[in-house]
Amino acid sequence: MSETFDVIVVGSGAAGMTAALRARDLGLQVLVVEKAHKYGGTSATSGGVAWIPNHGLGGSTDTREETLTYLDAVIKEPVNRERLEAYVDTGREMLGWLGGEGINMISMPWPDYFAELPGSRTDRSLVMPPWDGRQLGDKFPLVREQYPRFKLFNRYSMNLEETFTIAARAPGWKKKVATVIGRYWKDRSTRKMTKRDRLYVSGAALIGPLLARLDHKGVKIRLETKLETLITTGDKITGVTVSHLGRIYDIEARHAVVLCAGGFEWNQELRDRFYPVRTSIWWTSTPQGANTGDALIAAEKIGAATEHTAEGWWAPTMILPNRSASNFEEVHQAVFDVGRPYSVCVNRNGDRFVNEACSYDRFGAAMASDQLATGANTPCWLVFDAVFRQKFTAGGILPSAIMSDRSIPMDWWDHYIFKADSVAELARKIDLDPAKLEDVTRRMTEYAAKGEDPEFGRGSTIYDKTFGDPTCQPNPALGAICKAPFYAVQIHLGDLGTKGGLKADHKARVVDGSGNPIPGLYAAGNATGSPFGLNYPGAGGTIGPAMVFGYIAANDIASRATNRDVASAREPVAT
Repeated sequence: MSETFDVIVVGSGAAGMTAALRARDLGLQVLVVEKAHKYGGTSATSGGVAWIPNHGLGGSTDTREETLTYLDAVIKEPVNRERLEAYVDTGREMLGWLGGEGINMISMPWPDYFAELPGSRTDRSLVMPPWDGRQLGDKFPLVREQYPRFKLFNRYSMNLEETFTIAARAPGWKKKVATVIGRYWKDRSTRKMTKRDRLYVSGAALIGPLLARLDHKGVKIRLETKLETLITTGDKITGVTVSHLGRIYDIEARHAVVLCAGGFEWNQELRDRFYPVRTSIWWTSTPQGANTGDALIAAEKIGAATEHTAEGWWAPTMILPNRSASNFEEVHQAVFDVGRPYSVCVNRNGDRFVNEACSYDRFGAAMASDQLATGANTPCWLVFDAVFRQKFTAGGILPSAIMSDRSIPMDWWDHYIFKADSVAELARKIDLDPAKLEDVTRRMTEYAAKGEDPEFGRGSTIYDKTFGDPTCQPNPALGAICKAPFYAVQIHLGDLGTKGGLKADHKARVVDGSGNPIPGLYAAGNATGSPFGLNYPGAGGTIGPAMVFGYIAANDIASRATNRDVASAREPVAT
């Protein structure tokens, strides 16, 4: 091998960058290889939220005991207890180290996803403040962007607080719109270079400063460099074979390879192998073709075990044509839309199957369970009235104030979005029993008047109410479905990635089928099985563990290395 590094990290998302930065900070020479032509992985295109309990930020009173009480109530299947507790115990330490690097996350007042269970709180989800991407210099345009649909008018960056305020038409939303647009156009120097907003928000606001610190410390990140195989010497992982622009070559790792290359949601063969219900790669909302299970495939070939592969990080999605070429389709998230008031979700038998206002992962799990029970889900239907249409998005269908019915392309109607003057007529269009759908909407209207849903308890938790309509009383999650015209869109069992992957221990070491660590092989992020098993405790349940176990992996690798040069990591290194 012509090149040698102490540590090779595969993947440049939050897990990979955290592992690489920590390893460099501990005096190791690090190389990051990234398959895509941009930095940041799925993390950069995500909300950038990290669920890290017991963090101690902002005066939080959360404790280890309270966290474990909550997780014990949430998690139903067996998980590695030592790994789970390592995550709970290390998050605060990792955040302190990040703070020393000038990367300071802040707590958001968002309820845990199982808000009804003991130990739940509203301060465990952390985000990064907006960050000026131009600090990256020539790397500014090379960080993955959010999808246009996550921006105001497909162009302007919004932080999460601005997004939720505008989407819910909360008090002051018009001022927020003016602020977002004005901020963009006042930035004349960036407008001369690119249409991209210089303000990094959400996932990019996390990736940007991590990349800046890696660049400052001389860590090499090679784009368009794909993992092909893992190299072994005896029973130890000693390097990787990668491909770059058609060239295949080997790189040696003195101490370890850390797999942080995401999950397998873009690999139909692996989805069919692991999932109990049929799902499609075209329903996922992660970057197209990115996470194809490369790390899992390479590691399985040398004997690595897998776990928790039966589910994805579910997120309901819908499909719409590309506006510029309608024979091409795009996936749109509908994670909060399915639970807004003035709407109901039914399967293809016309039956409700879930509290629609629950978290998106619980909604997806209910879709999968109903599909197994009835065969009449995946997809299901989101049915709503004119009030919903005026106030809220329905996947890629924006509120009527922004996207009027007249502006919707004619070839979308009765193919992607359905409309009728009565519920019965709408039911006939989408092949449901008219009497049944009329009965469902009538019941929902009665529940809205009383403020209680006796079937599924919609609007009974703080989480349900948080993403409802505060002007809708007595229950912000329940609204009458009675104002014509009526609409329907199909909802698919989409995801934010995969929950399962390589089996790793409490030190982020990948293990074999007998549970023994494979020397020199570590993993973090969606390349591994979640420490929560098949459960999603709160917003950021993917990125939180990804970062923590990236940090833990680097610590363990450094503890075993004998050639660390910590002094060199404190100053920039020539690249």
